[in-house]
Amino acid sequence: QVQLQESGGGSVQSGGSLKLSCAASGDTRCMAWFRQAPGKEREAVAAIDSDGGTSYADSVKGRFTISRDNAKNTLYLQMDSLKPEDTAMYYCAAAPLRFGGCSGGYFTKGTYAYWGQGTQVTVSS
Repeated sequence: QVQLQESGGGSVQSGGSLKLSCAASGDTRCMAWFRQAPGKEREAVAAIDSDGGTSYADSVKGRFTISRDNAKNTLYLQMDSLKPEDTAMYYCAAAPLRFGGCSGGYFTKGTYAYWGQGTQVTVSS
Protein backbone atom coordinates (compact mmCIF):
# COMPACT_ATOMS: atom_id res chain seq x y z
CA GLN A 1 0.00 0.00 0.00
CA VAL A 2 1.26 3.48 -0.89
CA GLN A 3 0.16 6.62 0.90
CA LEU A 4 0.76 10.10 -0.46
CA GLN A 5 0.35 13.48 1.25
CA GLU A 6 0.83 16.72 -0.62
CA SER A 7 1.70 20.08 0.92
CA GLY A 8 2.98 23.50 -0.11
CA GLY A 9 0.07 24.87 -2.09
CA GLY A 10 -1.15 28.43 -1.66
CA SER A 11 -1.95 31.72 -3.34
CA VAL A 12 0.67 33.76 -5.19
CA GLN A 13 0.77 36.55 -7.71
CA SER A 14 1.70 36.02 -11.32
CA GLY A 15 5.47 35.58 -11.65
CA GLY A 16 5.81 34.16 -8.17
CA SER A 17 7.06 30.78 -7.00
CA LEU A 18 5.83 27.86 -4.92
CA LYS A 19 7.34 24.52 -3.98
CA LEU A 20 5.06 21.52 -3.56
CA SER A 21 6.03 18.45 -1.57
CA CYS A 22 4.58 14.96 -1.52
CA ALA A 23 5.51 12.74 1.41
CA ALA A 24 5.18 9.09 0.46
CA SER A 25 5.23 5.70 2.10
CA GLY A 26 5.73 2.43 0.27
CA ASP A 27 7.07 1.62 -3.19
CA THR A 28 7.17 4.77 -5.35
CA ARG A 29 9.14 3.64 -8.40
CA CYS A 30 7.48 6.15 -10.71
CA MET A 31 6.00 9.42 -9.46
CA ALA A 32 4.28 12.35 -11.05
CA TRP A 33 2.43 15.59 -10.50
CA PHE A 34 -0.93 16.10 -12.17
CA ARG A 35 -3.26 19.08 -11.96
CA GLN A 36 -6.93 19.71 -12.50
CA ALA A 37 -8.58 23.07 -12.97
CA PRO A 38 -12.36 23.50 -12.49
CA GLY A 39 -14.25 22.13 -15.46
CA LYS A 40 -11.15 20.63 -17.05
CA GLU A 41 -9.60 17.20 -17.35
CA ARG A 42 -6.82 16.16 -15.01
CA GLU A 43 -3.54 16.66 -16.86
CA ALA A 44 0.04 15.59 -16.29
CA VAL A 45 2.53 18.25 -15.29
CA ALA A 46 5.77 16.37 -14.70
CA ALA A 47 6.99 12.87 -13.88
CA ILE A 48 10.14 11.26 -12.54
CA ASP A 49 11.35 7.69 -12.12
CA SER A 50 13.53 6.30 -9.33
CA ASP A 51 16.68 6.76 -11.45
CA GLY A 52 15.97 10.47 -11.89
CA GLY A 53 14.65 10.41 -15.44
CA THR A 54 12.13 13.22 -15.91
CA SER A 55 9.49 14.42 -18.31
CA TYR A 56 7.55 17.69 -18.45
CA ALA A 57 4.40 18.95 -20.09
CA ASP A 58 5.17 21.57 -22.74
CA SER A 59 3.17 24.16 -20.80
CA VAL A 60 5.56 24.04 -17.83
CA LYS A 61 8.95 23.33 -19.43
CA GLY A 62 11.55 25.82 -18.27
CA ARG A 63 9.38 26.99 -15.36
CA PHE A 64 8.76 23.88 -13.23
CA THR A 65 11.29 21.40 -11.86
CA ILE A 66 10.39 17.97 -10.52
CA SER A 67 12.74 16.21 -8.13
CA ARG A 68 12.73 13.49 -5.53
CA ASP A 69 14.63 12.57 -2.40
CA ASN A 70 14.64 8.78 -2.38
CA ALA A 71 16.07 8.64 1.15
CA LYS A 72 13.11 10.63 2.43
CA ASN A 73 10.68 9.12 -0.09
CA THR A 74 9.52 12.62 -0.92
CA LEU A 75 8.59 14.17 -4.25
CA TYR A 76 8.91 17.88 -5.01
CA LEU A 77 7.71 20.33 -7.61
CA GLN A 78 9.44 23.70 -7.78
CA MET A 79 7.19 26.08 -9.66
CA ASP A 80 8.64 29.38 -10.86
CA SER A 81 7.29 32.14 -13.09
CA LEU A 82 3.77 31.08 -12.20
CA LYS A 83 0.91 32.16 -14.45
CA PRO A 84 -2.83 32.46 -13.76
CA GLU A 85 -3.38 29.45 -16.03
CA ASP A 86 -1.36 27.33 -13.57
CA THR A 87 -4.23 27.69 -11.08
CA ALA A 88 -5.46 24.19 -10.25
CA MET A 89 -5.57 21.43 -7.68
CA TYR A 90 -2.23 19.64 -7.84
CA TYR A 91 -2.07 15.91 -7.20
CA CYS A 92 0.83 13.62 -6.45
CA ALA A 93 0.67 10.15 -8.02
CA ALA A 94 2.75 7.00 -7.65
CA ALA A 95 3.24 3.79 -9.61
CA PRO A 96 4.95 0.96 -7.69
CA LEU A 97 7.26 -1.44 -9.47
CA ARG A 98 4.78 -4.31 -9.00
CA PHE A 99 2.36 -2.33 -11.21
CA GLY A 100 5.05 -1.73 -13.83
CA GLY A 101 6.55 1.52 -12.60
CA CYS A 102 6.73 4.05 -15.42
CA SER A 103 6.24 1.43 -18.17
CA GLY A 104 2.67 2.54 -18.79
CA GLY A 105 3.82 5.99 -19.79
CA TYR A 106 4.87 8.95 -17.72
CA PHE A 107 1.80 11.00 -18.60
CA THR A 108 -0.81 8.25 -18.68
CA LYS A 109 -3.19 8.52 -15.73
CA GLY A 110 -3.70 4.74 -15.75
CA THR A 111 0.00 4.23 -14.98
CA TYR A 112 -0.56 5.49 -11.45
CA ALA A 113 -2.35 3.31 -8.92
CA TYR A 114 -2.07 5.71 -6.01
CA TRP A 115 -3.07 9.35 -5.69
CA GLY A 116 -2.87 11.99 -3.00
CA GLN A 117 -5.73 14.23 -1.89
CA GLY A 118 -4.35 17.29 -3.68
CA THR A 119 -3.13 20.75 -2.77
CA GLN A 120 -4.59 23.94 -4.22
CA VAL A 121 -2.45 26.41 -6.16
CA THR A 122 -3.99 29.78 -7.04
CA VAL A 123 -2.14 32.34 -9.15
CA SER A 124 -3.60 35.83 -9.44
CA SER A 125 -2.81 38.31 -12.19
